[in-house]
Amino acid sequence: MNHHSTEVRQRALILLRGGAKNADVSRTLSIPLGTIGYWKHVDRAKRGECPGAHNPTCPRCDGRALDPTAYSYLLGQYLGDGHISHYSQHRVPSLTIAAADDWPGIADEIARTMRAVFPDNGVHRLQRTGCQNIKLYSKHLSCMFPQHGPGKKHDRKIALAPWQQDIVDAHPWRFIGGLIHSDGCRVTNWTTRLVGGERKRYEYPRYFFTNKSDDIRQLYTDTLDKLGLTWTHCTRHGNPYNISVARRADVALLDLHVGPKH
Repeated sequence: MNHHSTEVRQRALILLRGGAKNADVSRTLSIPLGTIGYWKHVDRAKRGECPGAHNPTCPRCDGRALDPTAYSYLLGQYLGDGHISHYSQHRVPSLTIAAADDWPGIADEIARTMRAVFPDNGVHRLQRTGCQNIKLYSKHLSCMFPQHGPGKKHDRKIALAPWQQDIVDAHPWRFIGGLIHSDGCRVTNWTTRLVGGERKRYEYPRYFFTNKSDDIRQLYTDTLDKLGLTWTHCTRHGNPYNISVARRADVALLDLHVGPKH
Protein backbone atom coordinates (compact mmCIF):
# COMPACT_ATOMS: atom_id res chain seq x y z
CA MET A 1 0.00 0.00 0.00
CA ASN A 2 1.36 3.43 -0.95
CA HIS A 3 1.51 6.12 1.70
CA HIS A 4 1.54 9.74 0.63
CA SER A 5 2.96 12.60 2.62
CA THR A 6 0.83 15.30 4.15
CA GLU A 7 2.43 17.82 1.80
CA VAL A 8 1.40 15.83 -1.29
CA ARG A 9 -2.13 15.40 -0.02
CA GLN A 10 -2.42 19.10 0.79
CA ARG A 11 -1.18 20.01 -2.68
CA ALA A 12 -3.83 17.76 -4.20
CA LEU A 13 -6.56 19.36 -2.08
CA ILE A 14 -5.45 22.87 -3.07
CA LEU A 15 -5.75 21.91 -6.73
CA LEU A 16 -9.14 20.27 -6.19
CA ARG A 17 -10.53 23.21 -4.24
CA GLY A 18 -9.39 25.44 -7.07
CA GLY A 19 -11.63 23.56 -9.47
CA ALA A 20 -9.13 21.10 -11.01
CA LYS A 21 -10.58 17.79 -12.19
CA ASN A 22 -9.75 14.57 -10.34
CA ALA A 23 -8.09 13.07 -13.42
CA ASP A 24 -5.89 16.12 -13.97
CA VAL A 25 -4.71 16.10 -10.35
CA SER A 26 -4.05 12.35 -10.61
CA ARG A 27 -1.84 12.83 -13.67
CA THR A 28 -0.05 15.90 -12.26
CA LEU A 29 0.90 14.23 -8.99
CA SER A 30 1.17 10.61 -10.27
CA ILE A 31 -1.36 9.44 -7.67
CA PRO A 32 -4.09 6.86 -8.41
CA LEU A 33 -7.39 8.37 -9.48
CA GLY A 34 -9.25 6.47 -6.76
CA THR A 35 -7.02 7.99 -4.09
CA ILE A 36 -7.66 11.49 -5.40
CA GLY A 37 -11.40 10.84 -5.39
CA TYR A 38 -11.29 9.58 -1.81
CA TRP A 39 -9.27 12.57 -0.62
CA LYS A 40 -11.73 14.93 -2.29
CA HIS A 41 -14.72 13.18 -0.70
CA VAL A 42 -13.21 13.27 2.79
CA ASP A 43 -12.21 16.91 2.39
CA ARG A 44 -15.68 17.92 1.19
CA ALA A 45 -17.31 16.02 4.05
CA LYS A 46 -15.10 17.76 6.62
CA ARG A 47 -15.97 21.14 5.11
CA GLY A 48 -19.69 20.37 4.92
CA GLU A 49 -19.87 20.37 1.14
CA CYS A 50 -21.35 16.91 0.75
CA PRO A 51 -25.13 17.24 0.38
CA GLY A 52 -26.99 15.40 3.08
CA ALA A 53 -23.85 14.77 5.15
CA HIS A 54 -25.26 16.61 8.14
CA ASN A 55 -28.24 18.66 9.19
CA PRO A 56 -27.30 22.33 9.44
CA THR A 57 -29.68 24.63 11.22
CA CYS A 58 -31.70 27.43 9.66
CA PRO A 59 -32.64 30.88 11.04
CA ARG A 60 -36.14 30.52 9.59
CA CYS A 61 -36.80 26.91 10.64
CA ASP A 62 -34.78 26.55 13.82
CA GLY A 63 -34.35 30.09 15.09
CA ARG A 64 -30.58 30.07 14.64
CA ALA A 65 -29.00 33.53 14.85
CA LEU A 66 -28.57 35.27 11.51
CA ASP A 67 -25.90 37.80 10.58
CA PRO A 68 -28.17 40.54 9.16
CA THR A 69 -25.45 42.71 7.58
CA ALA A 70 -24.02 39.74 5.69
CA TYR A 71 -27.49 38.60 4.67
CA SER A 72 -28.45 42.04 3.34
CA TYR A 73 -25.41 42.04 1.04
CA LEU A 74 -25.91 38.42 -0.02
CA LEU A 75 -29.57 39.10 -0.79
CA GLY A 76 -28.53 41.90 -3.13
CA GLN A 77 -26.01 39.62 -4.82
CA TYR A 78 -28.59 36.84 -5.17
CA LEU A 79 -31.14 39.16 -6.76
CA GLY A 80 -28.46 40.39 -9.15
CA ASP A 81 -26.27 37.47 -10.26
CA GLY A 82 -27.42 34.54 -8.14
CA HIS A 83 -29.53 31.51 -8.86
CA ILE A 84 -30.70 28.43 -7.01
CA SER A 85 -30.56 25.13 -8.87
CA HIS A 86 -31.91 21.64 -8.28
CA TYR A 87 -29.90 18.87 -9.95
CA SER A 88 -30.91 15.25 -9.85
CA GLN A 89 -27.44 14.08 -8.78
CA HIS A 90 -27.65 16.16 -5.58
CA ARG A 91 -30.21 15.71 -2.86
CA VAL A 92 -30.26 19.37 -1.88
CA PRO A 93 -30.33 22.56 -3.97
CA SER A 94 -27.33 24.79 -4.56
CA LEU A 95 -26.90 28.56 -4.52
CA THR A 96 -24.48 29.88 -7.13
CA ILE A 97 -23.33 33.47 -7.54
CA ALA A 98 -21.04 34.36 -10.44
CA ALA A 99 -18.14 36.75 -9.78
CA ALA A 100 -16.00 38.11 -12.62
CA ASP A 101 -12.26 37.52 -12.41
CA ASP A 102 -11.75 41.27 -12.87
CA TRP A 103 -13.12 41.87 -9.36
CA PRO A 104 -11.40 39.42 -6.94
CA GLY A 105 -12.38 41.53 -3.93
CA ILE A 106 -16.06 41.06 -4.70
CA ALA A 107 -15.57 37.30 -5.09
CA ASP A 108 -13.97 37.23 -1.65
CA GLU A 109 -16.84 39.27 -0.19
CA ILE A 110 -19.44 36.92 -1.67
CA ALA A 111 -17.67 33.90 -0.20
CA ARG A 112 -17.30 35.62 3.18
CA THR A 113 -20.97 36.56 3.39
CA MET A 114 -22.06 33.09 2.30
CA ARG A 115 -20.05 31.61 5.18
CA ALA A 116 -21.51 34.17 7.60
CA VAL A 117 -25.11 33.46 6.55
CA PHE A 118 -24.64 29.67 6.27
CA PRO A 119 -21.94 28.89 8.89
CA ASP A 120 -22.76 25.17 8.91
CA ASN A 121 -22.34 24.77 5.15
CA GLY A 122 -19.22 24.61 3.04
CA VAL A 123 -18.58 27.28 0.41
CA HIS A 124 -16.47 26.47 -2.61
CA ARG A 125 -15.29 28.37 -5.67
CA LEU A 126 -15.24 26.87 -9.15
CA GLN A 127 -13.14 28.59 -11.79
CA ARG A 128 -14.87 29.17 -15.09
CA THR A 129 -13.84 31.16 -18.15
CA GLY A 130 -13.59 34.75 -16.98
CA CYS A 131 -15.36 34.20 -13.67
CA GLN A 132 -15.76 32.11 -10.54
CA ASN A 133 -18.93 30.33 -9.54
CA ILE A 134 -19.17 30.66 -5.77
CA LYS A 135 -21.44 27.92 -4.51
CA LEU A 136 -22.94 26.24 -1.49
CA TYR A 137 -25.49 23.47 -0.93
CA SER A 138 -28.31 23.77 1.59
CA LYS A 139 -31.80 22.37 1.92
CA HIS A 140 -32.78 25.70 3.49
CA LEU A 141 -32.08 27.93 0.48
CA SER A 142 -35.78 28.38 -0.26
CA CYS A 143 -36.31 29.39 3.37
CA MET A 144 -33.65 32.09 3.10
CA PHE A 145 -34.48 33.20 -0.44
CA PRO A 146 -38.26 32.82 -0.90
CA GLN A 147 -37.91 34.72 -4.20
CA HIS A 148 -36.70 31.48 -5.79
CA GLY A 149 -39.03 30.01 -8.37
CA PRO A 150 -39.19 28.56 -11.86
CA GLY A 151 -37.97 30.66 -14.76
CA LYS A 152 -35.99 33.87 -14.92
CA LYS A 153 -36.33 36.50 -12.22
CA HIS A 154 -37.55 39.18 -14.63
CA ASP A 155 -40.36 36.88 -15.77
CA ARG A 156 -41.92 36.46 -12.32
CA LYS A 157 -42.95 38.57 -9.36
CA ILE A 158 -40.09 39.47 -7.01
CA ALA A 159 -41.06 40.86 -3.60
CA LEU A 160 -39.34 40.79 -0.22
CA ALA A 161 -40.91 38.95 2.69
CA PRO A 162 -41.58 41.19 5.71
CA TRP A 163 -38.61 39.77 7.63
CA GLN A 164 -36.34 40.43 4.62
CA GLN A 165 -37.61 44.00 4.33
CA ASP A 166 -36.86 44.56 8.01
CA ILE A 167 -33.25 43.48 7.42
CA VAL A 168 -32.89 45.67 4.34
CA ASP A 169 -34.37 48.64 6.23
CA ALA A 170 -31.87 48.10 9.03
CA HIS A 171 -28.89 47.58 6.69
CA PRO A 172 -29.76 49.42 3.47
CA TRP A 173 -26.22 50.20 2.37
CA ARG A 174 -25.25 46.55 2.40
CA PHE A 175 -28.27 45.70 0.26
CA ILE A 176 -27.41 48.48 -2.17
CA GLY A 177 -23.80 47.25 -2.18
CA GLY A 178 -24.82 43.71 -3.09
CA LEU A 179 -26.97 44.97 -5.96
CA ILE A 180 -24.34 47.35 -7.35
CA HIS A 181 -21.51 44.83 -7.00
CA SER A 182 -23.57 42.32 -8.96
CA ASP A 183 -25.46 44.31 -11.62
CA GLY A 184 -24.04 47.80 -11.23
CA CYS A 185 -20.93 49.86 -11.89
CA ARG A 186 -19.24 53.18 -11.19
CA VAL A 187 -18.25 55.07 -14.33
CA THR A 188 -16.84 58.45 -15.28
CA ASN A 189 -18.91 60.46 -17.74
CA TRP A 190 -17.85 63.66 -19.43
CA THR A 191 -19.37 66.66 -21.09
CA THR A 192 -18.21 70.10 -22.18
CA ARG A 193 -19.11 73.54 -20.86
CA LEU A 194 -18.17 77.11 -21.58
CA VAL A 195 -15.78 78.62 -19.05
CA GLY A 196 -14.75 82.20 -19.74
CA GLY A 197 -15.83 81.84 -23.34
CA GLU A 198 -13.74 78.70 -23.82
CA ARG A 199 -15.27 75.22 -24.09
CA LYS A 200 -13.67 72.83 -21.63
CA ARG A 201 -14.10 69.16 -20.86
CA TYR A 202 -15.85 68.35 -17.58
CA GLU A 203 -15.79 64.85 -16.05
CA TYR A 204 -18.07 63.51 -13.35
CA PRO A 205 -18.61 60.06 -11.78
CA ARG A 206 -21.93 58.28 -11.58
CA TYR A 207 -23.29 54.91 -10.49
CA PHE A 208 -25.43 52.69 -12.68
CA PHE A 209 -27.59 49.73 -11.74
CA THR A 210 -28.96 47.61 -14.59
CA ASN A 211 -31.53 44.85 -14.27
CA LYS A 212 -34.31 43.59 -16.53
CA SER A 213 -36.65 42.93 -13.60
CA ASP A 214 -38.98 45.85 -12.89
CA ASP A 215 -39.44 44.50 -9.36
CA ILE A 216 -35.72 44.29 -8.58
CA ARG A 217 -35.14 47.80 -9.91
CA GLN A 218 -38.03 48.95 -7.71
CA LEU A 219 -36.42 47.37 -4.65
CA TYR A 220 -33.24 49.24 -5.52
CA THR A 221 -34.89 52.62 -6.04
CA ASP A 222 -37.13 52.23 -2.98
CA THR A 223 -34.00 51.73 -0.89
CA LEU A 224 -32.31 54.74 -2.52
CA ASP A 225 -35.38 56.79 -1.67
CA LYS A 226 -35.19 55.78 1.99
CA LEU A 227 -31.53 56.80 2.02
CA GLY A 228 -32.40 60.18 0.50
CA LEU A 229 -30.49 59.64 -2.75
CA THR A 230 -31.69 61.08 -6.04
CA TRP A 231 -31.86 58.74 -9.03
CA THR A 232 -33.05 58.77 -12.62
CA HIS A 233 -34.16 56.14 -15.12
CA CYS A 234 -32.00 55.80 -18.24
CA THR A 235 -33.38 53.78 -21.13
CA ARG A 236 -31.46 51.13 -23.01
CA HIS A 237 -32.83 50.26 -26.46
CA GLY A 238 -36.00 52.03 -25.38
CA ASN A 239 -36.36 50.02 -22.15
CA PRO A 240 -35.81 51.50 -18.65
CA TYR A 241 -33.22 48.97 -17.50
CA ASN A 242 -30.72 51.47 -16.05
CA ILE A 243 -30.90 53.43 -12.81
CA SER A 244 -28.43 56.31 -12.58
CA VAL A 245 -27.16 58.19 -9.51
CA ALA A 246 -25.13 61.22 -10.60
CA ARG A 247 -25.52 64.04 -8.04
CA ARG A 248 -22.13 64.78 -6.53
CA ALA A 249 -23.26 64.42 -2.92
CA ASP A 250 -25.07 61.14 -3.64
CA VAL A 251 -22.10 59.71 -5.52
CA ALA A 252 -19.91 60.63 -2.54
CA LEU A 253 -22.23 58.68 -0.23
CA LEU A 254 -22.12 55.64 -2.54
CA ASP A 255 -18.34 55.91 -2.64
CA LEU A 256 -18.27 55.96 1.15
CA HIS A 257 -20.68 53.11 1.81
CA VAL A 258 -20.39 50.93 -1.32
CA GLY A 259 -17.47 51.88 -3.54
CA PRO A 260 -16.64 50.72 -7.05
CA LYS A 261 -16.06 47.11 -7.96
CA HIS A 262 -12.69 45.85 -6.76
